[in-house]
Amino acid sequence: MSARPVRLLSATLLALAALAACKGEKPAPPPKPAAVQAPAAPARTRDQAMAELMALPELKTWSDQIEKRSHGAAHGAVIEDDPNPRIIEGKAYYQLSFVEDRKQDVHRRASFLVAHQGDEILVDDPDNDTVQSLAEWRRNIRKIELKSG
Repeated sequence: MSARPVRLLSATLLALAALAACKGEKPAPPPKPAAVQAPAAPARTRDQAMAELMALPELKTWSDQIEKRSHGAAHGAVIEDDPNPRIIEGKAYYQLSFVEDRKQDVHRRASFLVAHQGDEILVDDPDNDTVQSLAEWRRNIRKIELKSG
């Protein structure tokens, strides 16, 4: 046998051995894409937070009642209680209140905490030092309206 056929036979055997070894292995899975974080909720400006509060049906109703009862002399308004955000569980909130704005004074009706990020609105009860969700506040306010109505 000459050297050439031996080399050819050796190369063929090596290729077959490599192929046999590969057949028993599963192909490597494709690389996973880098973890993609959900985009952060857009930041809400103070003016947007105030407008969202005024758009709440309860505050629209209160505002209409104030206008009618006072014959236009008083108005419902949202004011900022404190320009510094209130932090609850690491989340920043605007400190706002719905008020009855009269010529001689301002009467607070309800205090709200509106999240800088996301759509969360909380209702603050500074007298009792408690905070409740908007849904819970709505349930409670409806109970009061039913009792008084």
